[in-house]
Amino acid sequence: MPSGLNLSQYRMGPHVNHNCNAYSKFFVINSENNTLKNTSPIFIHKSIVAFVGETKSVKKLNNGSLLIEVANSKQAENIQKLKKIGNIEVTVTPHRTLNHSKGVISESEFQRDLEEDLLDSLQDQKVISVRRITIKKNGQNFPTKHLILTFNTPVLPKSVKIAYINCNVKHYIPNPLRCFKCQRFGHTLTACRSKQNCARCSLPDHDSNNCSSPTPKCYNCTGEHPADFKSCPRYKLEKEIQTVKITKNISFPEARKIVNDRNPQPGLSYSAGLQPTPTSDKKANPPADNDSIAVKKSDWFALLAIKKSWEEISSNSQNLHNQTISSVVQPTVANPTVRNIEPQTNTPTNTYIANASDLTLTNSDIHLSNNSSSPVKKITTQSRENKKQEKKSNEWVKVKKLKLLNAHVYWPKKEIKFFPILSQTDPLPEKIS
Repeated sequence: MPSGLNLSQYRMGPHVNHNCNAYSKFFVINSENNTLKNTSPIFIHKSIVAFVGETKSVKKLNNGSLLIEVANSKQAENIQKLKKIGNIEVTVTPHRTLNHSKGVISESEFQRDLEEDLLDSLQDQKVISVRRITIKKNGQNFPTKHLILTFNTPVLPKSVKIAYINCNVKHYIPNPLRCFKCQRFGHTLTACRSKQNCARCSLPDHDSNNCSSPTPKCYNCTGEHPADFKSCPRYKLEKEIQTVKITKNISFPEARKIVNDRNPQPGLSYSAGLQPTPTSDKKANPPADNDSIAVKKSDWFALLAIKKSWEEISSNSQNLHNQTISSVVQPTVANPTVRNIEPQTNTPTNTYIANASDLTLTNSDIHLSNNSSSPVKKITTQSRENKKQEKKSNEWVKVKKLKLLNAHVYWPKKEIKFFPILSQTDPLPEKIS
């Protein structure tokens, strides 16, 4: 930093004038021995309103002074005449940085022009300082096409015109301040009151030039990198705070609070918090047969209706089966005894009389009438007709079931376990069209 300039003058440029101007909006009120720090805020507010009127905002800084944002140029002129608040003597000065804004233009056409010539061309556009960004290679500084413009207004313009060329203006975001002595952010070497810490291993009482540690360690985040690492999480956090401060034109404490409130987790930087959370690529496994499956209330009622309809169909089919059996013509016998007939418990539903030979009839037990010549043949013929009727009935039942399924709801095959009548008596087909 050149001699004779303080930090703010060096960062803004040597031509910056911090005196009040027509565009100043932010002022700082100081008192001797920080007397305002212990004064009632109500009394201070009434005194300021009585002198200049209602201002846009009044904030108390950490050092006890007051930051005032005026609403217009008349208030800016009157606030500088304030000498006392009650019996407390005060001094009013423009804020050093909030009344200015800095932007960057990048135009290769002006790469050979001097900074003084550029400033003369921009003075009528509220520009008070021009500084060219340089890069250092092999110990020499090389000028670039990027120019830092300092405006005498808190609001950064969108563009400026130099000669006949319009240049877009972007916000200038400086790198965070890091002390080369203690390695902390927020101040410089000249204002440091802490002990020496190594930038490589973070241990005290030596610098990085005399460090013999085999592994680096950051003093700010304890990561395995030196303190000047640009990808350090703490450095990114300070850079984000710097960006919020510049774009919103607020103080560092306010910008830090905004960024900290944005952090999703304590100790996590804002940039890291914006990264998407990695998701697992594993697919969900289908439920097993013994897993419980949730069913909607409306679907449950539909399933109950289907079950009830199927119970009615099954009941009608059973009645039809009984009527078919009873309709078989039995021969007239003197002593109605049928031998060698045993009840079958697991008889299929589509078979009523397996064979005519299952009935053993003797001459002593059966007395035929004159009109009945062959009772066994008659029973066999009627059984065939009954089988045809039963087959048609079964086909009609299946068609009815499919219509009911298509009319209400479809569920996977494993979910038939909700209705035992479906899975045990009448299983569903493999595919429902």
